[in-house]
Amino acid sequence: MTQPFDPRAPLPGPPEPWAGSDQPSARPGPPYHMTDMIAAEPHLARRLLERLAEPDSGAALLADEVRWAATSGRAIVVTGCGTSEHGAQGLAEVLREALSADARISAEQAFELALAPPSDGLVVGISHEGGTAATNRALEAAGVAGARTALVTAAGDSPGAALAEIVVETGGLDQSWCHTVGYLSPLLVAASVAGHLTSAHPAPDACAALLTAGSADEAGAEAMAARLSDAAHLIVIGSGADRVAGRELVLKVEEASWLPSAYRDLETFLHGHLPATGEDTGLVLLLTDRRGRADRIARARQALAAAAVLGIRSAAILAQQAADAIPGELTPAGRLIVPDAPNLPAPVASLLVTATALQLLTERLARARGTNPDPIRRDDPRFREASAAAEG
Repeated sequence: MTQPFDPRAPLPGPPEPWAGSDQPSARPGPPYHMTDMIAAEPHLARRLLERLAEPDSGAALLADEVRWAATSGRAIVVTGCGTSEHGAQGLAEVLREALSADARISAEQAFELALAPPSDGLVVGISHEGGTAATNRALEAAGVAGARTALVTAAGDSPGAALAEIVVETGGLDQSWCHTVGYLSPLLVAASVAGHLTSAHPAPDACAALLTAGSADEAGAEAMAARLSDAAHLIVIGSGADRVAGRELVLKVEEASWLPSAYRDLETFLHGHLPATGEDTGLVLLLTDRRGRADRIARARQALAAAAVLGIRSAAILAQQAADAIPGELTPAGRLIVPDAPNLPAPVASLLVTATALQLLTERLARARGTNPDPIRRDDPRFREASAAAEG
């Protein structure tokens, strides 16, 4: 008999010797593996942050490299693919907040970086299993060109880890191919690296509580999913650190529920994209970044007002202060309200609380649309063949 999942227990690590993960075991209905992973994330966060706070941890070593690059005027480039690309964008966002304004920090897609690697500075790869070909190629190219290299991964003996001078191991391996832990883990590393840089380490219990709060409103997520599930397409908009979460939500929704989706920056959405929308369009606004909040709220209200004129099914994931300032009638498809965390750096607070909120909404959209999020459709022979073709 299968043992019930314990979200408090450590997740399995990568296989020894290293190998890429197998397709997740099939489940006929919820709870999916993705469901379990969301429940496990607060406990994973507490364990990982406690370990990474140690002065000899991988996060501390990476912080030393980041400090060296920043103080010497060298570039810091963070890279990855898919969910890990969004983790890379989150790490870059957090480092910008932790370092001086003139620090040279960017996030680049791994394939593009491999074609034009930097000859100096620091390249940090994000790869959950350490086997992503494009990311490994970028690390190898950067190292050959003369840059220092690091990798954030769950698998310390992976092919990617062998290419990096510094490896930050996150440990627990995501049990679903619709990666949730694979997105959260580099964000936690980002928070820890920032803590080493600023000597203000994030409190593990506070971060765990924030993640729990992000996925607390299951009824609200179910209602929102029901309203959006039969849309012809979904648009996600955001600003500031919410741009990272918005891109990740689009990827998760397409992987898990197969609903065609697109991300637009808040301002970009209003410059040419409205003609392609209508009553069969779903919209999700993310607004949790407390930096520049008044301006973001004002523009978000205008975007939602435009959407209302067109009959777009608008929903939102909002920090409490933003929710108070945006009338309920502008989000007829529902809203998830998440707390602020003023004791955490703004991008860390935003990225952590939206991580579980967007994952919960995704999982409920999969339920509403009758899809299994775990195999990301590779249980269908055509999509398995397409994946194999894409890997060459």
